[in-house]
Amino acid sequence: MLPAINAIDTAASALTSLTGASGSPGTALSGGQAASPAPFADLFTDAVGQVNQLQDQAHTAVAGLMTGTGVDVHQAMIATQKADMAFELALAVRNKAVQAYQQVIGMQF
Repeated sequence: MLPAINAIDTAASALTSLTGASGSPGTALSGGQAASPAPFADLFTDAVGQVNQLQDQAHTAVAGLMTGTGVDVHQAMIATQKADMAFELALAVRNKAVQAYQQVIGMQF
């Protein structure tokens, strides 16, 4: 059970860094009030937008490499790997969300 929690923790921190969110939900503000956490839908929408942006950058880098417009092979490979890793993370989060939804639907009350 502990490796699963660590994997979820790692994915959550990676998603937080991908979305550019600073701090964790519930951190104290300067006025002593607790910060309200951002809705999951907003975080997920921002993450998908950034994945799309990374995919566009990778496409541009590969197109520049193929046309010979000064894009280095290393830059194109780094851009494609960033886009691939971001997509894999988004896919894993989506799969976990679908799995959680299916478990909730399967519950008997």
